[in-house]
Amino acid sequence: MTNEYPAPASLLPLAPATFHILIALATQDLHGYAIIQEVRDRTQGKVRLGAGTLYRSIQRMLEQGLIIEVRERPSPELDDQRRRYYRIAPFGTEVAKAETERLSQIVDMARSRGFAAETV
Repeated sequence: MTNEYPAPASLLPLAPATFHILIALATQDLHGYAIIQEVRDRTQGKVRLGAGTLYRSIQRMLEQGLIIEVRERPSPELDDQRRRYYRIAPFGTEVAKAETERLSQIVDMARSRGFAAETV
């Protein structure tokens, strides 16, 4: 990580939409509608990102250096040229890891107080 970015922990806690977008982009480049579908499918419909929330989040995430817009398209001949594709940036990966650790610590505390079953 270069000095142009703040410490990942300084962006925590992440807004739920931001964290879901980072998770959706963890393994593949996606366009906006595909991000909405990925989040919906991965959460069994419990999280539904609206277009306004998605695109406001994407704009902020681009400005923060969490994601980048990519020019390459998976199948240019089968794709709509108007679509913009996004990829998680290295800094976004670091921030997502920091958020995962933060949430894991909270879950561990809750488990220690009897709020959740212990993992096996």
